[in-house]
Amino acid sequence: MFHDLARQKDCKIIEGHLCVGHVHTLLAIPTKYAVSDVVGYLKGKSAIYVARNFLRRIRNYKGYHFWARGYFVTTVGADEETVREYI
Repeated sequence: MFHDLARQKDCKIIEGHLCVGHVHTLLAIPTKYAVSDVVGYLKGKSAIYVARNFLRRIRNYKGYHFWARGYFVTTVGADEETVREYI
């Protein structure tokens, strides 16, 4: 699901791991997109997918939250190996 959503924004998930309380993802995002737009899209659409397919919710309910509000972003260049090891 994450790969399909990333492709819709011309992005590529290079590496990622799902953990109990969080997700680590190394994304390649084209410069035509703001990082916040891509992350917001991935979090929003994936939350809808999980709610409909695993929690059996048909509609969005007020007060229901799947992802935390924030996220951490850093650019990867010379430190790509360090980021990959962390992920």
